[in-house]
Amino acid sequence: MTLPGKELLFLALGGSGEIGMNVNLYGCDGKWVMVDLGLTFADPGYPGIDLILPDLDFIERNADSLLGIVLTHGHEDHIGAIPYLAADLGVPLYATPFTAGLIRGKLEEEGITKQVKLKVIERDSTFALGPFGFTYVPLAHSIPEGNALKITTPYGTIFHTGDWKIDDEPLLGTPSTAEELSAIGDEGVLALVCDSTNVFNDTASGSEAAVREGLDGVIRAATGRVLVTTFASNAARVQTLGQVARDCGRQLCVAGRSLDRIVKVAKATGYLADFPPVIDFDAAMKLPRNEVMIVATGGQGEARAALSRVAFDSHQIKLSAGDTVVFSSKQIPGNEMAIGRIQNMLATKGVNMITDRQAHVHVSGHPGRPELALMYKWIRPEIILPVHGEMRHMAEQARFAAEEGIAKGIVQQNGDLIRLAPNGPKKIGNERAGRLILDGDVILPADGSTMNERRRIAINGVIAVTVALGQDGRVRGAPAVLIQGVPVEEDRADFLAEVRGAALEAMKKGGRDEAALREAIRLGVRKRATGWTGKKPIVEVALIRV
Repeated sequence: MTLPGKELLFLALGGSGEIGMNVNLYGCDGKWVMVDLGLTFADPGYPGIDLILPDLDFIERNADSLLGIVLTHGHEDHIGAIPYLAADLGVPLYATPFTAGLIRGKLEEEGITKQVKLKVIERDSTFALGPFGFTYVPLAHSIPEGNALKITTPYGTIFHTGDWKIDDEPLLGTPSTAEELSAIGDEGVLALVCDSTNVFNDTASGSEAAVREGLDGVIRAATGRVLVTTFASNAARVQTLGQVARDCGRQLCVAGRSLDRIVKVAKATGYLADFPPVIDFDAAMKLPRNEVMIVATGGQGEARAALSRVAFDSHQIKLSAGDTVVFSSKQIPGNEMAIGRIQNMLATKGVNMITDRQAHVHVSGHPGRPELALMYKWIRPEIILPVHGEMRHMAEQARFAAEEGIAKGIVQQNGDLIRLAPNGPKKIGNERAGRLILDGDVILPADGSTMNERRRIAINGVIAVTVALGQDGRVRGAPAVLIQGVPVEEDRADFLAEVRGAALEAMKKGGRDEAALREAIRLGVRKRATGWTGKKPIVEVALIRV
């Protein structure tokens, strides 16, 4: 058990040293609270895996001291792990109405609405969990109800920003004013726990209102069908696209389950009130090409999202030469190859493509340096604790904050146990903070035997050898050999003959001890396969009695 004493502790189990999978713990007076419970998406290093989850071993071992999970907003990297991990923690979730609507849908899909208690907190509301007081502080972001948290404790106040930006013309919601944020600073803030994503950007993120003008210009100039792809959760952008469709005299079609879900929840919680009526795929395909605009998921190259299926002709929506695809989103590092694959296919079709490099069709939801400097000025914390970034982002924010006059700072990463008060900030320990994978319906360690075996198979292939033994222990007949993923094509028959020969030679040397026979066959077959291919395939040997 690791319980906080008369002190204020911080521990990230995700989101520090990486972008995504945000999980943060605050502890004092023997109790913990969790802020956000997100996931991240797998890269090619995890074959067959889509979702990566945080390893919550630390707080699961201390579950009796956990009071609740408070959610800042509804992006997947902040709420995505809830349906897989929250039930085991056995504590209530706290979220504002729009975020709660998204969470409720996830709980319903998993059939666990009765197992997880979801408490809806009205905007700007305050509530208490043990020694912690929470106040939702609205900030602009690329999803409705982006919130910071003012967290009061007996040892000082934390201002936890969540994801945020400054937007003078937000399309959805009303963020806190400079005066309101300065008033929080006037009360005294021990630590600012702050988004680091765009710390290297010398300019501010920009307003959503300006994106409408850029999209209007691009889509008015298009002569064929137009498809715009954006993050499904960016309801402000979805609102903008609805306005743009009206501006340009095009009927709107929405493609993607996550977009459908966002629109439904947004309307149910008072957003997208003037969103135009949506037509279905069949109606969209029957309209003149210059009278339809499609909004689709998949701008990050996701193989099963709508844009990928459109690009590879496995969707009801079809694009051809002269049509236009607008990428109204930022290319997330690591997705370049997946996005390039889709863009190459669209280029093959003669489809025009426009990204934020060609036109002003996207603004970020995270703060650049000018916005960070303003937040420091308003909140005036004693300590800066950067989160939500790779190490280079967090280290740069700590350095920048010091330049801007914040005297104390600490750069931590997942697993670092930080004492903020008294006499902080100081690293006082290290706790386990790993990754889990969702493999089908099973949650496994990200670097456990299953994934390691799958990587080996993906790299080297596998050879299965089956040998029949009589009741007297003697070998009966020739071994059966099956190969998968081993680099032989035209010479497959010759290779199989060689492998059978190697198995037969090993069988003569292996004797009647089954373990020794199995190992002799395995080594003999692998040696022959390596000599043939230069690879070291996995060799599985089965001995069966006949």
